[in-house]
Amino acid sequence: MNKDKVALRVSHVSKSFKLPTEHSNEIKQVFVNWTKGIKGYRRQEVLKDISFEVKKGDFFGIVGRNGSGKSTLLKLISGIYPPDQGQIKVNGSLVSFIELGVGFNPELTGRENVYLNGAMLGFSRKQVSAMYGDIVDFAELHDFMDQKLKNYSSGMQVRLAFSVAIKAKGDILVLDEVLAVGDEAFQKKCHDYFQEAKRRGKTIVLVTHDMSAVREFCNRAILIDDGLIKVEGNPSEVADEYSGLFR
Repeated sequence: MNKDKVALRVSHVSKSFKLPTEHSNEIKQVFVNWTKGIKGYRRQEVLKDISFEVKKGDFFGIVGRNGSGKSTLLKLISGIYPPDQGQIKVNGSLVSFIELGVGFNPELTGRENVYLNGAMLGFSRKQVSAMYGDIVDFAELHDFMDQKLKNYSSGMQVRLAFSVAIKAKGDILVLDEVLAVGDEAFQKKCHDYFQEAKRRGKTIVLVTHDMSAVREFCNRAILIDDGLIKVEGNPSEVADEYSGLFR
């Protein structure tokens, strides 16, 4: 594939984590275990030799059961974790919306956090001011913008963060379970945004458990199970395979 048409390439990526097997924090016990050759942890392999490409303009879905490795994969793509093996290459700028509260300060108000997050995304204060009304309208938080973020519900925080993220100038937008929050009206706004993004040819990587969204918006998708890509390609086929995991 022409590299100029590839927005994201993941090549033979693997990732594991060390999980503690003992609960003792005493230095003496840890030392005794070490002298006996007893490891205080076990290694859990989360992703195993993952490879795929996302073309520019793709609406790319990533689905899988809880604990399958989806969120870890997004954190690798976003540069939060380094891979143990393999390479991830991003062609263009990437904006991630993958974890509640990242880039937000709970001691600041909603209004202050919009300006803070906007600055982190590369906007000037003047630019944030120009889009502030649209952000608040989308988030539907008009009466709460001068309250501290720590007083927001988790759903309110996600709505505000997503409303800022979609204003970002990034070439690739990475979204994790945004359709799982908010009421029906907010989810409709998300769907409308996805339709507009598709028309504009924006590259989006979406992790979701909503198979109707995968079928409606995605042009390609993968199913991850037990750290491996089980199916790749047609979104309807991937959605059917995902649903089959629960039968």
